Parts: sequence; C-alpha cells; structure tokens
Amino acid sequence: MTYFEHLERHLLDEILVFANLVQIPAVILTGVVAWVVCRPIRRWAAAWIERVPEGHHLDWIVHHRSWVTDRLVPLITPTAWAIGLWISVVVAERAGWPDLVTQTAVSLLVAWLVIRLAAALVPYAALARLIAVLAWLVAALNIMHLLGPTLDFLDSVAVVVGGLRVSILTVVRGVLSLAMLLWAATVASNLFERRITRFSEITPRARVLLGKLLKTTLVTLAVVLSLTSIGVDLTTFALFTGALGVGVGLGLQRTVSNLFSGIVLLLDKSIKPGDVIEVGGTYGWVSSLGARYVSVETRDGTEFLIPNEDIITHQVVNWSHRSDRVRLKVPVRVPHDSDVDQALALMREAASLPRRVLAVPAPNALIMAFGETAIELELRFWIQDAHNGVHNVKSEVLYEIWRLFRQEGIQIPYPKRDLYVRSDLRV
Repeated sequence: MTYFEHLERHLLDEILVFANLVQIPAVILTGVVAWVVCRPIRRWAAAWIERVPEGHHLDWIVHHRSWVTDRLVPLITPTAWAIGLWISVVVAERAGWPDLVTQTAVSLLVAWLVIRLAAALVPYAALARLIAVLAWLVAALNIMHLLGPTLDFLDSVAVVVGGLRVSILTVVRGVLSLAMLLWAATVASNLFERRITRFSEITPRARVLLGKLLKTTLVTLAVVLSLTSIGVDLTTFALFTGALGVGVGLGLQRTVSNLFSGIVLLLDKSIKPGDVIEVGGTYGWVSSLGARYVSVETRDGTEFLIPNEDIITHQVVNWSHRSDRVRLKVPVRVPHDSDVDQALALMREAASLPRRVLAVPAPNALIMAFGETAIELELRFWIQDAHNGVHNVKSEVLYEIWRLFRQEGIQIPYPKRDLYVRSDLRV
C-alpha cells in the first residue's frame, strides 16, 4: 500500500498537472507527422537496399540485406520522431514553455533506439525483441524516477520457504541471471567447438567429447552461479538430489543410460563422425554424435536418430572403422554343365568394369559349393568409398556378370521340378 500511495502522490503532484497535460497532444502530433513523412522514406530505403548490386562499395549491406531491411529501416520513424521532439524541447526552452513531458518522451525514444540497435545484434528475432522490451521497461522506469519504488515493491512481495526468503524481485533476478549465464555458456562452448575443429592433431571423436564435456561443465556452472547469486544455499538441495535419484531409478533410466552410452562411445573409439555404419537395417554415415543419440544420414537424405544405448547393445557394422577399403561379396550360381573356368574368368572381368572397384587388390572368383541345382560361386572385390553406397556397386557388378554370361551362353540356373502323373490308379 505504501508503494501505491507513493505512486499516487507522484502522479498527482508531478505528472498529471496542467503544464504536462497540454504537452501530450504536441507529442502525439509530432509522432503522427514523423510517421507520415517517413513512410515513403522507408519504402524508398527498402527498395534501394534491394537494388544494391554485388561488388558495391557498401558490401556489408549486400551481405546483410534482410537484417538491414528488417532491423534498421523500421528505426527511421522513431529516429525522426526523436529529432522532432528534441527540436520542440529546444524551442520550448527558448520560449520559456514547460517541456517536462517532451523531455521525458525524448529520453524514452532515445533509450528505445539505443536498446533496439543493441538488440539487433542478437541473431534470434524473438530473443532480441524480448531483450529490447525488458531493457526499455527498466530504462523507462529509471527515466520516470520509478525504478527504485518498483524494485522495493517487488522485493516486498515475498514468501519464506524453508528459511529462504523468496520475493518477486528475487525470482526475476534469478531468471534473468540464469538466462544470461546460460547464453554466455552456450556462446562460449560453441566458440570453443569451432576453435578445436581447426586443430588437425585432435581426432573428431576427441573434439566431440571435449565439446560435450565443456558445454556440460559451463551449463552446470551457470546454474550454480545463478542460484548462489540470489542467495540460495546449495546444501538445501540435498533432499532434492535424493528425490532426483529416485526419479532416475524409476522413470529416467533409459535417458541416463543413453547419456552414459554416449560417453562410452566417445571414449572407446568405436565410431566417430564420418564413419559409414549399418545398424538395424539402417545404412549411412555418422553426421554427429549427440548426448542421447547418434545421427545417421542415409543416401536418400533421411536422417535417423539412433539412441546411444542401441549402438552399445546391438550389432553395428562399421564399414570404415580402421580403413576406407571394404571387400564386398557377390554370390553367383551357374548350371552343373557350365565351363567353370570360363565362368570364373567372366566374373573377374565383370568386376573390373565398374570404376569404383579397385584393381589392387584384384577381384577374385571362388567355387564355394556344389549345390543340388547349381554350382555355387562367389565374386569378391574391393572398394574404397563405402560412403557412396555398397548396393549400387553390387548392382553394377551383377549387371556386368549377367551381360557377359548372356554373351557367352552361360545361363543362370533356376530350380527344376519334375511332376509325374499316373493315370492307372485303382480305386
């Protein structure tokens, strides 16, 4: 009630007086004039920015057209409004007229322009807008000499929880400090990850591990600092950590298992970004190692997020674990009466035709077994680019085998069955 009484006295004694009220229409009229005058100027500026050619001396506009159009061009109107109000203040001071409201409006507009320019550097539009609104509210309260009473009012509304006094001001301060510290931690971790990618001595697996450990450490440190900044005793969280352990045991075991499985994958050197793997019928290359999953991108553009636990517990075929060279096997069947030497030679020739098949080691054709309906052969050859697919090169080799076999009259056998029909059965 004290805050509201102070606010009421401030409004009646200093704000809502005749000398100030008569200035409000002038301030509004100045804003309308600025909007009308600057409307065609904004359109011309936006059109001129779109017409700036490549190679112009204003290269920064060319590379940031959308940013300039969306963030800077809309500031033309409030800038003109502030200039008009400033001219009004100068005229009022020369003439001895009251100008408190006009000066306040100029201060608010200048603060808004400065805050908007600073927030425009934030890459996310929604976050930039939120920062601008909060900062301008603080600046506006300070300009109107209401910041101190507002902080006192927010601090007076409080409750005591377990010996800890929690007020609205404490919550707001904690949320803002946590947001700023988390933002700083994210920026620092991303900068570190970009830096370590330049060191060729560090393996991709070690880069991912270092980046994840640093990000986890910085985020944990940000949470701890934000809690201590508002006077929270961390020893009071002993009960909470116990409850969290029970929750992990009951419902979060899969999540925790994936987190620890991700750490194991980074430490045991089983897979790394860029490896070509096959797991559960999914064939592709590892695009990234996350805290909970492995991102596998296939050749058809589909991205599979495979939980780390599945990578640890299931069989995984790593086509490029130690070497980029991979040996493929293609089974072939020929009739029993075929010339086996000729068939083996044609198979080796077929393997030498696709450009992806390596000449060294040379392709090899083997006799594997004598089946009931055909002779089982197998062609083995090597490739060095498994990330480009293995089934497509197998298809090329099989096509060449079929083409050469057809030229030489070697048929592909198929199961034959003889059916005997007896018509002399007696009933």
